[in-house]
Amino acid sequence: MHTVVVGTSGVTASDVLAVARGGARVELSEEAVAALAAARGIVDALAAKPEPVYGVSTGFGALATRHISQELRAQLQRNIVRSHAAGMGPRVEREVVRALMFLRLKTVCSGHTGVRPEVAQTMADVLNAGITPVVHEYGSLGCSGDLAPLSHCALTLMGEGDAEGPDGSVAPAGELLAAHGIAPVELREKEGLALLNGTDGMLGMLVMALADLDALYKSADVTAALSLEALLGTDKVLAPELHAIRPHPGQGASAANMLAVLKGSELTGHHQDDAPRVQDAYSVRCAPQVAGAGRDTLAHARLVAERELASAVDNPVVLPDGRVESNGNFHGAPVAYVLDFLAIAVADLASIAERRTDRLLDKNRSHGLPPFLADDAGVDSGLMIAQYTQAALVSELKRLAVPASADSIPSSAMQEDHVSMGWSAARKLRTAVDNLTRVLAIELYAATRAIELREGLAPAPASQAVIDAVRDAGVQGAGPDRFLAPDLAAADAFVRGGELVAAAEKVTGPLQ
Repeated sequence: MHTVVVGTSGVTASDVLAVARGGARVELSEEAVAALAAARGIVDALAAKPEPVYGVSTGFGALATRHISQELRAQLQRNIVRSHAAGMGPRVEREVVRALMFLRLKTVCSGHTGVRPEVAQTMADVLNAGITPVVHEYGSLGCSGDLAPLSHCALTLMGEGDAEGPDGSVAPAGELLAAHGIAPVELREKEGLALLNGTDGMLGMLVMALADLDALYKSADVTAALSLEALLGTDKVLAPELHAIRPHPGQGASAANMLAVLKGSELTGHHQDDAPRVQDAYSVRCAPQVAGAGRDTLAHARLVAERELASAVDNPVVLPDGRVESNGNFHGAPVAYVLDFLAIAVADLASIAERRTDRLLDKNRSHGLPPFLADDAGVDSGLMIAQYTQAALVSELKRLAVPASADSIPSSAMQEDHVSMGWSAARKLRTAVDNLTRVLAIELYAATRAIELREGLAPAPASQAVIDAVRDAGVQGAGPDRFLAPDLAAADAFVRGGELVAAAEKVTGPLQ
């Protein structure tokens, strides 16, 4: 099994994906263990002094003014975890919780938190055992990080609360730890606070969304090319020299992908035939500009994610010179903004795809295709209601594009008076990515049927490879009306599983 070694300098996006989705094992480097021990020595020295130090010998948040005596400090650390594990609502997905735990371990291993090496090792042991704490949908304001979600994870380390075992069944965390020979941790000064004070949940969801969207933007280039072909559009607008004079990298990449898919098509360039068009509609002609802008948004979000993956987010932090200083690095604004930005780009990409689908179904704008791509229009409704479903998804995506990070609700008796709502931004982006996949699946379904109805003209070899592959995957072609939901589900699985891009790339080579 693949193993990810956690050091002091952060982790990569591929590390997060390997642990969250691939079940990779986690190990602590010798460097990390040494850094953990050194930082812990600083915390222990401060804990022995009579002067109060935030997070070490004081209360938290609005209660930070109280100095806590030594005999109560272990109870303080247990209490912060128990009281902050206040989530509600549906359970969060296993991959999100694993990313959340792994990224908190990443910061712990930086040597800036003051957590003992044995606590970090227990975190790795829980991940390696396949034990997943039960974390709920609601409870994070994205500042002081993802408090409630991380607290539910810390609760599992203490052997309390509920968790999911490797077999998928939920049981008391203490029982699961015992079954895997893991001793619950007894938290000491600062450790409870350090386990729950970070942007790890929103960052994990950002990393996974970036991976999913990288594949979906390639898928969108393929479906846009298929729709252009089905509408007898021109591929001249995709010429590299046209995109070179507006040098946005994403735009050039999308145009190049579409051009590669359309190479050798007999369907393109007929816009001057029976019903001449000077230009194709925006949804066809401007596909690279819209998808390209989204690609550039992905690039910006990836830069933010890389910076956050290299960060140590905690409050207070242990500095190399021995100081333990309060800070505001737990604020989720940098991550929240790009999560919201991505939701806007996703909504627009879905919107333009839906417009192309609608054009394919409208006999007044489809340039010779039957109404709704029906076999016997009037008797058959064709794909009329498939477009309704797509429109409903796009409408939902527009609502999900409303930025969560523009909101803030003060908390902790006005001590935490401006929060990021980054967790909420991440949760809605996951839904948006899911729905974009469905929107593209419906465009694929319509475009492949429309191409098959263009008798006498051969599609591009890459387009034909996609059509053959999607039919082999159980998505039926043109014909009389039938129960559509299974076909749409199969098309969704085809896009979601990466088979759409793989089919095109067998002819085009790697797409950008």
